[in-house]
Amino acid sequence: MSAIGKGLKRRGRLMKEAVSPPRRNLDAVPAPRSGSAAETYTAPRAPRLVKSPVFVLSSVRSGSTLLRVLLNSHSRIRAPHEMHLRTLHVELTRDFTAEAMKALELDKEELEHVLWDRVLHLELIRSGKDVIVDKTPANTLIWPRLRRCWPDARHIVLLRHPGAVITSLTNRRTDPDHEAIRAEVLDYSEKLEEARQSLDAHVITYEELTAEPEKTTRGLCDYLGVPWESAMLDYGSKDHGTFRPQLGDWSSTIKSGRIQPARAADPEAKLPPRLADLAKAWGYPVE
Repeated sequence: MSAIGKGLKRRGRLMKEAVSPPRRNLDAVPAPRSGSAAETYTAPRAPRLVKSPVFVLSSVRSGSTLLRVLLNSHSRIRAPHEMHLRTLHVELTRDFTAEAMKALELDKEELEHVLWDRVLHLELIRSGKDVIVDKTPANTLIWPRLRRCWPDARHIVLLRHPGAVITSLTNRRTDPDHEAIRAEVLDYSEKLEEARQSLDAHVITYEELTAEPEKTTRGLCDYLGVPWESAMLDYGSKDHGTFRPQLGDWSSTIKSGRIQPARAADPEAKLPPRLADLAKAWGYPVE
């Protein structure tokens, strides 16, 4: 090809690139900038597939797994392992994603709520039951958001003597940090007290659940609007999935299939002042 021909070919290629710039790699575009109009938008609540789920609010090491398997033994109640809804997040990765969702009357929080609702609904449909219970203890820390998500949700507040919770956590951990454990129990206890005071919840204690399981589960069934079933007390004969870390209690006690007496708080252990106040408010004797 002559020098003139090569020059014309090169000129033509440059003109084509100027008219048709290379396609952007959409996945490489940075996340939305903070402070955008879409970020300040608050979406209305979308319709829920599960109108009135049930949440057990409790501290860790308070018997929520026992309560779960008792409820799950009912023919109409599905209480799966800990679902950890608060760790399910939606990420809006593009500048225009938030604007697109805003046009659909959705924002990041409401998208997460829709996801949470879908997870509960899917589990409920798969179970063939009509009441679903999530017993994840960390739900206690976000109970106001759960109420925003499901204004018609029902709540079971499960209490246990804070001293017994501290003892149980201390015994469970390999190298316990006693100060951190007390702080953790206080965090849960403060949120539990907020929920107890703010919600129209059904309040029970782990101690009464283990001492009088029939009476306590009858009260729970009345609250949930289902008839009591004696099979609830024979949870060991039912399949409740696996018992393993991060999904609930996995100790030999829960695996025994029998309701066993609650371990009492160490009478020698002195509670920090605020925990002692909360224990008294919940009806527990405190030295």
